[in-house]
Amino acid sequence: MKDGFFRAAAATPKVKVADPVHNREEICKLIEAGEREHVGLMVFPELCLTAYTCGDLFLQMPLLRKAKEELREIEQFTKGRSMLVLVGLPWEHGGKLYNVAAAICDGVLLGLVPKKNLPNYSEFYEQRHFTAGTEGLVTTDWFGRPVVMGMNLLFKCREIPELVVAAEICEDVWVPCPPSIRHCLAGATVIANCSASDEVVGKDSYRRELILGQSARLICGYVYANAGEGESTQDLVFGGHNLIAENGTLLAASKRFVPEVIYGDLDLERLSAERRRTTTYPPEESGHYMTVEFSLETKHMEEAQREKLLRYIDSRPFVPDNEAERSRRCEEIFTIQAMGLKKRLEHTGITHAVLGISGGLDSTLALLVTARAFDLLGLPREQIHAITMPCFGTTDRTYQNACRMTEKLGASLREIDIRASVTRHFEDIGHDPENHDVTYENGQARERTQVLMDIANQVSGLVIGTGDMSELALGWATYNGDHMSMYGVNASVPKTLVRHLVHYYADTCKESELQAVLMDVLDTPVSPELLPPKDGVISQKTEDLVGPYELHDFFLYYVLRFGYMPSKIYRMALQAFAGEYEKETIANWLNVFYRRFFAQQFKRSCLPDGPKVGSVAVSPRGDLRMPSDASRRIWMDDLETIAGN
Repeated sequence: MKDGFFRAAAATPKVKVADPVHNREEICKLIEAGEREHVGLMVFPELCLTAYTCGDLFLQMPLLRKAKEELREIEQFTKGRSMLVLVGLPWEHGGKLYNVAAAICDGVLLGLVPKKNLPNYSEFYEQRHFTAGTEGLVTTDWFGRPVVMGMNLLFKCREIPELVVAAEICEDVWVPCPPSIRHCLAGATVIANCSASDEVVGKDSYRRELILGQSARLICGYVYANAGEGESTQDLVFGGHNLIAENGTLLAASKRFVPEVIYGDLDLERLSAERRRTTTYPPEESGHYMTVEFSLETKHMEEAQREKLLRYIDSRPFVPDNEAERSRRCEEIFTIQAMGLKKRLEHTGITHAVLGISGGLDSTLALLVTARAFDLLGLPREQIHAITMPCFGTTDRTYQNACRMTEKLGASLREIDIRASVTRHFEDIGHDPENHDVTYENGQARERTQVLMDIANQVSGLVIGTGDMSELALGWATYNGDHMSMYGVNASVPKTLVRHLVHYYADTCKESELQAVLMDVLDTPVSPELLPPKDGVISQKTEDLVGPYELHDFFLYYVLRFGYMPSKIYRMALQAFAGEYEKETIANWLNVFYRRFFAQQFKRSCLPDGPKVGSVAVSPRGDLRMPSDASRRIWMDDLETIAGN
């Protein structure tokens, strides 16, 4: 296992009813296929060694004996194979019959997990044949060797301590209090479900949501293997609907009605990180459980995963892929931002807002949000004071866009040219205006902020901050300049999402002239416009200086959301941005990200208030309580390990 990724599979063999020999052969073929794919955990359906639809044949001794013999064949077949296998079969113990999942690894039957909840309604008649499993552990005979049987079994990998597997069977997950709840509270990180869930109209959607929800609620991996083709169709049809989920995310799903194996790389480190940070997730209580250890050779899996991970890694984790979901998310975020500002205005009794409008993305979004907040309050938009402050780097394109946008939104526009005041300031401090250094740039940013604050005093207004979360993460803001405001509506919105929010507004505003302006803002390069333009065109492009924001937002998400090692984030970025960025480019900007992230915390430590809109934020009062003088050494040391990759 490399970087916490572990490969699992859910497999549906094409069975023959009451033919354990054929079924064992099919199972072994799938185990071989899984081995070629470097699988570490393979889950098969409920009672797949006999088929689920045997009916009263489960009471026949020949079937029970043959199933046990064929399980022994599977046990021997796994010898030397680095894989934990779970297979369903009927098992007789103490004069009763149980529906069990048998866990096998490297030629050893590790244990048997019985089904607890036996459905006996509608098309199901399991209580006719089987006895419900209990939490107590017993030993059962396995060709002269005792093997433990019971629900409270955990299977833990010696080489991968984060890998703790527990099992439940079909109906167990459909009940109000599934066994998987106790399993995860006892330390299980992956739940294997051997299932035989038949198909009726609409059931696949419910099943999918059920498995996704359970994996999210328990913060676990969930591998669900379902019965399929070959089962009796006397009254039912089984579709082989297999699912692999991780903390509410679907990693893989099979086509229905076709025997299929699905594969997925679970991120065990992600699960551990999520459980650590969720303080309401209880500590492990495994007193009533038995832990059975097993060993896996992980080198072959690591080599396979080095080529490609069998999971989708979104290069824009803050932005939904699906257009309908993205639109819904944008509307929700706009509302959260506007409601945050609405409350602040109501609380202070302030009825005027002041913000600098540059024609760039961030100030555009801030103006749109402010307009919505004023609408919610029933305040006239004329009391939004949009201030454009042209200076040495202002281009005609951004200036005109700022003016037209303000006009179309119905806000008040005021132009204050700050060139003279900045020039006088340079004279006061003895700075050569031909020296375009950081003093030259920041002098303009601080002058703009001073103007906004003073106008706010004049109109008894609130200064609205425009800076976004990506800039705050990198410290790409002038301290006590654009860094400061009275309420920062964009403070937890990443740059990649700012773009989509503005685009969403353009698509839905139903005003063609405003839409045209917003679309041109979207086409304008991101720039603070603090350096003189060349031939009237923006000369200072932010992403040329600090790096592409889609890369930095990707880094930011995995640094703050899961606390991953830099080398793991780099590896994930290589797959997510394949074809977009070379590995050297990714490595360079990841290095820049960590250097700036640690060095610039002092700016985030005194951020103005602003609403949280997503799962990642940098507010010092909420999500990121980080010392401003923390050492970045161990993160930079890990970055050194990717130099040769």
